[in-house]
Amino acid sequence: MRQLRSELPALLLLGALAAAPFAGFGEGYVLTLLARAMILAMAAVSLSLLVGGAGLVSMGHAAMMGFGAYAVVILDDARIVEAHIVLPVAILAAAGFALVTGAVAVRTSGVHFIMITLAFGQMAFFTATSLAGYGGDDGYTLYARSTVAGGRLLENKLAFHYVCLGALTLAWLLCRMLMASRFGRVMRAVKGNPMRAQALGFSPYPYRLTAYVIAGAIGGAAGFLFANAAEFVAPAYISWQRSGELLFMVILGGLSGLHGAMLGALGFVLLEEWLSHQWEHWRIIFGVLLILAVLWLPGGLSGIPAQVARGFRRG
Repeated sequence: MRQLRSELPALLLLGALAAAPFAGFGEGYVLTLLARAMILAMAAVSLSLLVGGAGLVSMGHAAMMGFGAYAVVILDDARIVEAHIVLPVAILAAAGFALVTGAVAVRTSGVHFIMITLAFGQMAFFTATSLAGYGGDDGYTLYARSTVAGGRLLENKLAFHYVCLGALTLAWLLCRMLMASRFGRVMRAVKGNPMRAQALGFSPYPYRLTAYVIAGAIGGAAGFLFANAAEFVAPAYISWQRSGELLFMVILGGLSGLHGAMLGALGFVLLEEWLSHQWEHWRIIFGVLLILAVLWLPGGLSGIPAQVARGFRRG
């Protein structure tokens, strides 16, 4: 019963996203917006695995998405568009980048880990800007979305909505199983007290590196979807600002569970979209609201029900 209660918010959110096309949100523009939110939620969930599970605050997570997206670009340029080829390549490219950079990064912690992941992320960003054959700074427009068994399934907005929902659900389930497993318990022990965990015979390094690679692989899958959603890829997708946005989505949603990352990504995208239609200088208001959210919602959006319940009890 306790396990079901902890998973209920995520199940309700996924159920709401599944019902959205039939609840008055079936217009093409809304589906496109929700698809973008779900793709970013995927990347945020993988980042939450690192932040909440392993205590690794990465400022280069957008590079994982970038590697997945640029794998789509490179194969698209070579006229290889079949999803069963492109998706595994995107995942492996991002996981490989995570393995190589993580082998160095996870030896550090705290602010040193933040800075080294930021450095690796910026290296990926400047590498992307130098790829003149793939648009350089201007970016690259795909010839078409990836095909599934030769068909144009991903070009159908409703079908793409459920593909993104399925990918988000799988990412959440994978991270949820990892957190609930022995692997997750060791990660939390390492996060709480690395020296004590090591004294018990658990070396922090392989656990942290494995988590980092898994998060990178999920980020690569998100990058594949993001490239297909926009049908355009640019170095801006890899910038440190995008990594900062993903990190803020995790914090905004709350670190009490993986569902917080999904809620934070959805709230972030919808708020950004609404404000951008209200005022030309919407980023000023957006920044203030985000600061207030951090100050007044210590448990994030996912912690609001508990905060309200505590308020009633005190009253």
